[in-house]
Amino acid sequence: MNAKAPLKLCLLEDDPIMGESLCDRFELEGFQCDWYKTALAAQPHIGHEDYAALISDIRLPDMSGAELYTQLREEGRAIPPTLFITGFGSISDAVELLKRGAADYITKPFDLDTLVEKVRSVCQRPIQEEHPDEPTLGISAAMRSLEQTLCRVSEHGSTVLITGESGVGKEHAARFLHRCASKTGKSPFIAVNCGAIPEGLMEAELFGYEKGAFSGAIRTRRGVFEQADGGTLFLDEIGDMPPNMQVRLLRVIQERQVVRVGGETPLALDLRLICATHRDLKQMVAEGAFREDLYYRINVVHMKIPPLRERREDILWFTRLFLNEIDPENERRLLPSAEQRLLQQVWPGNLRELRHSIERACVLSAEPAISAAAFDTETDRNAPTPEENDLRERISLYERQLILESLRRHGFQINETAGELGISRKNLWEKMKKLGIERD
Repeated sequence: MNAKAPLKLCLLEDDPIMGESLCDRFELEGFQCDWYKTALAAQPHIGHEDYAALISDIRLPDMSGAELYTQLREEGRAIPPTLFITGFGSISDAVELLKRGAADYITKPFDLDTLVEKVRSVCQRPIQEEHPDEPTLGISAAMRSLEQTLCRVSEHGSTVLITGESGVGKEHAARFLHRCASKTGKSPFIAVNCGAIPEGLMEAELFGYEKGAFSGAIRTRRGVFEQADGGTLFLDEIGDMPPNMQVRLLRVIQERQVVRVGGETPLALDLRLICATHRDLKQMVAEGAFREDLYYRINVVHMKIPPLRERREDILWFTRLFLNEIDPENERRLLPSAEQRLLQQVWPGNLRELRHSIERACVLSAEPAISAAAFDTETDRNAPTPEENDLRERISLYERQLILESLRRHGFQINETAGELGISRKNLWEKMKKLGIERD
């Protein structure tokens, strides 16, 4: 039996030393590599050769990699998953290419192991015939990895728990998972914020009610579980659900059927359940504020979305996305000074805060070109200086080290540790959560 043929790569790199080095490394990794030094030399082969991936420098002597990519798309070529190599000054070009369907990019100088890992990753993706304007979760490595994981999860019906700070994009990720799982694109996506429903109405809202079940029930009403049947139910802020409703929810998840308020007949359910929260459910379980059995039922697959400050590559990408939504006529644009201001912000409100800032700037700016001044607020003026931030980081590091050493001395016994530190048990839990301390 013949050995499986190696995957073939198309490399566009005009630098002879860089090109030779990359070819040697790819061949050592088991790839076959066709190396071209100009766009015109590679152009006849892309879409006709069986390439698993295209790796192209953006700066080429005869035509930029971006221009070549655009031209190939306009010709309707079957372009292999494409990874661009770019200098720091051309990151904005790479971001635009990602929006048009490119798979990934890497900035110079780069580590060869990182490049090989990215190439292996894009080789697993299908030929790029998707719509270039299809929404994604971001362009940072963390969000692209999350996107790939959600695509794999979509092939199964497992319950998913999405966690992250408020405004980080948990519903955005849930909708992406729903789109991946939806075969026809017509299955329902029902989103409910558990923290926004009054406790007295929650049972009827979630599970529905029969006509005459209580005063004011003048007709039968389906709850959100029934409304989402055949599709996806997204329960946001699940950590805010009162204890008595947690018991009822657990039974529905276990039995995959629901009984309306005032009803007797169980109704079978066929849906995907996605839960989300900004709270630390594990800590809430330890404190008795969230049922442990329910936690394990909804935590089959756990996805944590990092805050925007930890994935700054996504800031300008989402800025342009929000700007297009707010100003579909493309009359507004951001000046470089405004983009720099956005990159310097901490964004405690994450994507929600970023979108509101873009919308406010569009409303308040008298000129089509939006400057950095449009993003000045009282909060910005009172923001900590770099020196203050550095001091806070040093204090946090010292506090983390002190708490961790005490926890280890007491075998992670919370009561003993809190007593030694002279703080309450609850305060210790809060500090552990804030400082990212987990049991060894």
